[in-house]
Amino acid sequence: MRTNKYVEPSEDQMTDIDIEVTHAPERLRYEARVGGSVVGFAEYILATDLIVFTHTEVDPAYEGKGVGSAIARFALDDVRDGSERKVMPLCPFIKGWIGNHREYVALVKRVPPSTAKD
Repeated sequence: MRTNKYVEPSEDQMTDIDIEVTHAPERLRYEARVGGSVVGFAEYILATDLIVFTHTEVDPAYEGKGVGSAIARFALDDVRDGSERKVMPLCPFIKGWIGNHREYVALVKRVPPSTAKD
């Protein structure tokens, strides 16, 4: 299990919190912990050459404190560093996060234009 512990600065708080993000492949998700308790996660589905992020959730008590960003950054770095898979961000949070962090756009699976005819 790959783990990473770092301080993710909060934009709206005067204090920082220690957020530990780990990959929990047995649960098909990445998890964020504060003080040993799970405070957020990003779920995914695996395919041969693709990881589909389906849902991200953060405990309301930790919203706006960088937990979601820590999960997204760690998960996408893990995909980039650990496999040849591309990312399909069905989860609106992960999709939006990638849109705001353009260095991760290259990970996104590009869908070819449709050839369907009416």
